[in-house]
Formats: sequence, C-alpha cells, structure tokens
Amino acid sequence: MSHSHKLTHFDRLSLLGTLLAPLLPAFLTNNPLPNGAPWSLLNSHTNYYEESPNTGVIRAYDFTISRGQLAPDGVQREVLMINGGFPGPTIEANWGDTIQVTVHNQIEDEGVALHWHGFLQTGTPWEDGSPAVTQCPIAPGKSYTYKLHANLYGSSWYHSHYSAQYAGGLTGPIVIHGPPSIELEQYDIDIGPVMLSDWYHAEYFDLVEQTMTNTNFAPVYADNNLINGKMNFNCSTLLPRRNSTPPCFDNAGISKFRFKRGKKHLLRLINSGSEGLQRFSIDGHILKVVSNDFVAINPYETKVVTLGIGQRTDVVVTANGELDAYWMRSNVSTICSFNNSPDAVAAIYYDDTDDKLEPASQAWNVPDPGTCANDDLDITTPVMELRVPDHDLYLEMPIELFVNGSGVTLWFMDGVSFRGNYNSPTLLLANLGNLTFEEEWNVRNLKDSKSVRVNVINNSNTSHPIHIHGFNMYILHEGLGPWDGTIINPHNPIRRDVYQLRPDGHLVIQFDAAANPGVWPFHCHIAWHVSAGFFIQFLTNPEEVAKMRVPNVVAETCREWAEWTGTNIPAQIDSGL
Repeated sequence: MSHSHKLTHFDRLSLLGTLLAPLLPAFLTNNPLPNGAPWSLLNSHTNYYEESPNTGVIRAYDFTISRGQLAPDGVQREVLMINGGFPGPTIEANWGDTIQVTVHNQIEDEGVALHWHGFLQTGTPWEDGSPAVTQCPIAPGKSYTYKLHANLYGSSWYHSHYSAQYAGGLTGPIVIHGPPSIELEQYDIDIGPVMLSDWYHAEYFDLVEQTMTNTNFAPVYADNNLINGKMNFNCSTLLPRRNSTPPCFDNAGISKFRFKRGKKHLLRLINSGSEGLQRFSIDGHILKVVSNDFVAINPYETKVVTLGIGQRTDVVVTANGELDAYWMRSNVSTICSFNNSPDAVAAIYYDDTDDKLEPASQAWNVPDPGTCANDDLDITTPVMELRVPDHDLYLEMPIELFVNGSGVTLWFMDGVSFRGNYNSPTLLLANLGNLTFEEEWNVRNLKDSKSVRVNVINNSNTSHPIHIHGFNMYILHEGLGPWDGTIINPHNPIRRDVYQLRPDGHLVIQFDAAANPGVWPFHCHIAWHVSAGFFIQFLTNPEEVAKMRVPNVVAETCREWAEWTGTNIPAQIDSGL
C-alpha cells in the first residue's frame, strides 16, 4: 500500500544522517583543560589499560524507553525508542570523564538493560548492562542510573541486551574524544557517527519467536539496510505481516552528509545491526583506516571496510573528488549473511551543492571475497604497542548447531546452549560467595588465571562476530580449518572487542583475565544466535569479586524486578540475552 505522504526526517526524531546533525569537536571544552587538553600530557602511546585520566567531569544523560510507531525506511512499524526517537541520542564525552545515564523503562510488559559496548567497566562490572549476568532487568515503570568511566577512547555504541530488543530500535552511538594518533595525518572535520544496520519490518519479538520455534533452521531475512536509521523502500514490494499490510510511504528519505573540498573528514563507522556483515564504501574515495573498536591503529588504505555486528572502524576520507555529489554505500554480504535487502545508500554533497541533486557517481568494482573475514591481521597493528603475554590457561570452545527435544534448532557454545535467569544474576551470586551455577548459565570459572587463551572452533558453515565484554582481546590467529599454532604479530597483535569467526574456521584470542575481576559475557553478536544460546560467561578472579562493594541500587533493581515478576510473567522465550 503506497501513500502520497512523504515522511520527513523529523518524523523520525533524530538528526543523525541529516544536514542539521552537528559536526563533532576535537574534544569537549566545558571543563578545565590542563596543558591544553582534558587528558593533560597523556597521548596515543599511553597504556590506557593501566593509566587513564580522571577528569572529575560527569556527563549526564536521561533516557526514557518506550514503544511507538515509526517508519525509518517508509514502512511503519512499532519501534522501541529512546526519548521518542530512533536511533537513540549520541553520548559524547572526553577520555577520563564519567558518563551517567538514567534509564526509565516505560515499556509496559518487558524489562530493559542497556549495554555500553566496549566499555571495560574495570572495578564496576555491575554497570555492564547484561541482565541475568551483571544485573536484574529494569522493571516496567522503574529507573536505573548507570555510571561509566571512559577509560578508553574512540567510537562505540550502546544497545539493549534484554532478549533481542536492540533489533527493535534500542541503539545509539557513543563518541569518546581522546588524543589524536601521533602517526596519523590529522583530519579537519569530524563528521560523527555513521551507523549501519540491517532492518526488519516485522517486530523484534516476532523475529525472536520465529527463531525460537524454528524446526528446520529457516533463517530470518532482513528487509532493508539503513545508514543512520534512514533509507528508502519500494512499497510495491511490501509483503503482508500477520495478514495485514502496514502503511508504507514512498521516498522516506536517505541520510545526507556534507564534505568540504580538499579537507580530511573523520567518519565513525558502527555496525549496529542484528545479523548482517556490512561492506562500506564511498564512490571514488579511498578510506584511510585509523581505528578499530576502541583501539587506534597504524593507518592503512582501502576501498571497502568490512564490519561484523558490533564492530567499529574510524576512517579518514579526503574530499578530493571531481564531482559535486557522491554515493556513500553499505551493502550486506549476501554470501556471509541471510540478507536480500537492497544496498543502503546515503548522499555526500561537496561544499554548497544543492542537496536535492542525485549523485551520479559509480561504485568501486570490489567484489565480495566471500571470506566473511575482517582485514588481514598482518596489516592491522595498534598504535599503542603491547606484546602477547604468556598465558596460563588454554581453552578450546567448539561451536555447533543442534536440535533439541522439541525439534528447535539451537546453538551450543562449548557444549552448552545458554539460558539466563533474570532473577539470579551470576555476578551478584559470585559477590555473595555462591559459585554454584546452573549448567544452562554456561559459566566458566577462570579462578586466578592471569591471561587466558581461547581457541573458538566453528563447526558450522556460518560466520560469527565474536564479542567479549570487559576486555579488548588480543587477536592471535584466524582462518579456515584447525589452528596451526602460529601467532600473527606476536609483538603487537590487533586488539578488538569483536572479531569475525569464519565459517568452518577458527579464531584464537587471548585476554588478561586478572586485570578485570567480574563476570563477563563472551558470545556471538548476531541477535538471533544469542537468542538461540550462543553465549558463555567468564567469571574472572572470584576472590576479588567476593570483596566488591556492589551499590545497594543494584540489589534494589533486583527487588523491583522480583516484585514485578511476582504478578507478571515475562515473555522470555529465548536465552534472555
């Protein structure tokens, strides 16, 4: 069903992807600036795992989470919104600031927990936002205030970790300003976040239900692909949902950006989708990669950047094109993802070019290699160098599909399909000295291990973006088949919090467990795979966890959740995460 009404950007209540979106500063200046910058004499070579500034500045945000009708690509559907919009507000802070976010849950029938992706939460694991792991969900009608220390810097995002809610719209970008890389030729303009996300016209609960009643592993396919929450859709191709056709508006509008000719522009790419492996490019422009996740890297050039779910890549782009307008593109790999959606496009206008002009640029001829992998490990090395430490624990974790007694296809991670208990978070039990956990919680007690090496063995023909909470992983090796024992760049391997695991391949990572006592999820970041049990949790240094003084408000959140569930039954049809 097509309507003549043209949906404007303002109907979607987000400035992201509009020409009104503010450019970002080098850093926020509304606090004292010793030695000219908030981080004083610290620089891009400072070991931020051991030393980070403490500015004493609190950046306060207030989020109200609710349901409402929006049409990000012209197809109207129920969307989970933050402060009435999608995507959620940009959180912005300086390295060393404290971010304070008060979350009000106005969803009537579900809990909420927000995860601050990539934040180490050193000494404050209860702020990680993982229900059944580090907290109880925020009950309907209740609030919780998260407090986060920005001890890393770069680009990231936040999202709900309650079931697959973030597929329903609960996402937003985070920018932590930090010292520029000494090795990097400086950029002139910070364009800000560029969020890439596959999009579904069905509501997220229906998609979870489809996943969790799946008796023949029929995949969930995306309907569209968005850049900063915007894209067009051909209404004539819209299929009915639940025996009805939702309103659809042609020409909803795409995201738009403005470049200044001759200037260098920083773009903060974020894959905030549910399943799709994104391939990002700008017609006629080379992308200089300068950061992956929260780790500045020695720059290299490419025409296409590959991002798995949860990954971030900062690129510097010089506006040296001859045309006045160019297409920005992001397509989901149809080889590596279950996706038949059109490529996402956005328009880039040079200087004062009329923003009604349709770009005539041509895409780069860079075919999808079909490897489902990130860029080669030997070309991605961090600016702040760290060699791989000796490990004192080695784990092998096979990944497998299996069919349960009801005929539903689920994921095994190291022999268990995870299912959490919202009322009994692992962290709070460990803090009380209770280290006896249900098998389906899939807890690995690492005891006093200092550095843990994990070989994730993919016994499926599907790729997986593997994410760890609380740490940056050293990425030691990845590839097809079994690991041969070699390490790429042992003196300075890339460190990330998400990395692609190839189909029928391996991913060897290491993390310094002793550096961050707590309970930390380790999982595939594809929403439907987490729902189907692809999740494990590491308990690190339990003796120190038992000594932690967890704020009373965390226990109060559990009491509120217990009270709500005493008279309401939460519709937890999946793993819970």
